[in-house]
Amino acid sequence: MSVGRDAARRRLLIAAAAGAVASGARAQPRWPHPTLHGAPPLVIAHRGASGHRPEHTLAAYELAIEQGADYVEPDLVVTRDGVLIARHENELSLSTDVASRPRFAARRRTQRVDGREVSGWFSEDFTIDEVRTLRATERFARERPRNAELDGRFGVASLEEVIALVTRANDAGRRRVGICPELKHAAHFASIGLAAEPRLAEALKTAAVRGPLPVFVQSFELPALRRFAGFSSAPRVLLLGTTPKTAELRDLAGEVHGIGVAKALVYPRNAEGAIGEPTAIVGEAHALGLAVHAWTFRDEDAFLPANLRGRPQRELELFLAAGVDGVFCDFPDTALAARRALARGS
Repeated sequence: MSVGRDAARRRLLIAAAAGAVASGARAQPRWPHPTLHGAPPLVIAHRGASGHRPEHTLAAYELAIEQGADYVEPDLVVTRDGVLIARHENELSLSTDVASRPRFAARRRTQRVDGREVSGWFSEDFTIDEVRTLRATERFARERPRNAELDGRFGVASLEEVIALVTRANDAGRRRVGICPELKHAAHFASIGLAAEPRLAEALKTAAVRGPLPVFVQSFELPALRRFAGFSSAPRVLLLGTTPKTAELRDLAGEVHGIGVAKALVYPRNAEGAIGEPTAIVGEAHALGLAVHAWTFRDEDAFLPANLRGRPQRELELFLAAGVDGVFCDFPDTALAARRALARGS
């Protein structure tokens, strides 16, 4: 992509694009909100409606769409035969029943992934047919006992199945839902000959034949987003867990369309775990034409600031008022309620 075209695309609000990004004109505000272009902030279903259903299952994605989420987020890892599946990490025992399967006991091993020694069962050691025999389990069983009761009921979804679900919903509904896939362990998979970037680009190209599919692609790995840009012009979002320096943020504005930031980068917590005033990161990013998405919002007290326990909607309202362009949430219904509340009060 040329520098001129890329700069034009960056000026568009990533999240507010209800279809493919196609114009270089600045978006016009649609309601009074301090987002990049005044448009309503996105509600992004983090791993689907994962507060209500086990994460990354078709049931979780389907419920998120029913609740009204603007986008669903599938994390992507790769199988041995090159299929993209929706899992948060390539070690499968954290969210499936693979450890209980005698058939796969010998597959357990230890390897280095993203600089860490990890032991378990890895997606790259399984074919898609083998993965389809596994059943999803709840990651946060203590916090979400109702989800844990659903262990074993749902399978592991492929990216193709997630896209098909979203496409069917778009064909049948009055609004258009998007996807925001995240490239997980991209350098690791590239190093073993299972690069995810061209596979994702091809999947999005195939999906576009059915009609416009809102999409942005995210990763913690800037090199992965650079590689992906060689295959697709889909908007790119770099995920950040630490606050970038001003010069770093300026450089990012030349390469990506937005940043996805940990909540603490917008509202830091003090020693007691409470939040106070927001930082300047949203305004600084907006001044450079970058959209800002914040992650991850969860309703349970175990994940809330100390001064907002029991009030998950209020936490979301504070972030929306701070101008974030999208929120990654396990409970899309709570985020939508927060968005409606701010709209009523504007």
